[in-house]
Amino acid sequence: MDVRTRNNVTVTGRHDGPTVMLAHGFGCDQNLWHLVAPEVAAVSRVVLFDFVGSGRSDPDAWSAERYATLDGYAEDVLEICRELDLHDVIFVGHSVSAMIGVLAVTREPKRFSKLLLLVPSPRYIDDDEYRGGFTRADIDELLESLDSNYLGWSATMAPVIMNNPERPELGDELGDSLARVDPKKAAVFARATFLSDNRADLAGVTIPTLVVESAIDVIAPREVGAFVHASIPGSRLVTLDSMGHCPQLSDPEQTAEAITSFVTEPGE
Repeated sequence: MDVRTRNNVTVTGRHDGPTVMLAHGFGCDQNLWHLVAPEVAAVSRVVLFDFVGSGRSDPDAWSAERYATLDGYAEDVLEICRELDLHDVIFVGHSVSAMIGVLAVTREPKRFSKLLLLVPSPRYIDDDEYRGGFTRADIDELLESLDSNYLGWSATMAPVIMNNPERPELGDELGDSLARVDPKKAAVFARATFLSDNRADLAGVTIPTLVVESAIDVIAPREVGAFVHASIPGSRLVTLDSMGHCPQLSDPEQTAEAITSFVTEPGE
């Protein structure tokens, strides 16, 4: 299968600049970068894509078995890199795509030059001294609600994820994105996301890494950002003065600045 079609790959920006892959999170597609991508494209070549099961990816490419874990999504990232013959890639992963990026980078570290993790979470469920932000009962209830009434779940969760009540249009945009995903495929991706535990994978990251968190984020609280930063050797942590789990929508200027500064600074 043609990888470009499978993942609806689009390439924009400066073809003489560094290569930046922008990877979207659960329930989204590449369009969620629309306020940030033009700024990044001004200084780099930008590779956008939709994970299989999202956006305008090939629906026939989806398989419950392949996409039941984050490994399948990480393999998609690597296959896009191979198909486009990409090297020295700067991978920018939002939310669950941050951990997908960690998996891809640890498998083929020589293909990547930098890693930016935007509001990452290696585990959403609390565990002993680790605070992920949710109990197992919270996640079970979330998944049960998603299974029973996906459109209702999307409408309810979108404003919670955005956490910008004075700007309801942001929740509407995210809600529309969530609603476009096939409920069956969304349920599989949701389990791969919210039941994952990638804490042990963080120590395997050996390239320059920037962790970017929001000041207030109910999905990935500040304790999670601190944990990720402490677990990746040599990483840096930046806290945006932003609300919610989608700063590329709620605060695109700060988000674009964090990305472009990281992209253009000299490599190690």
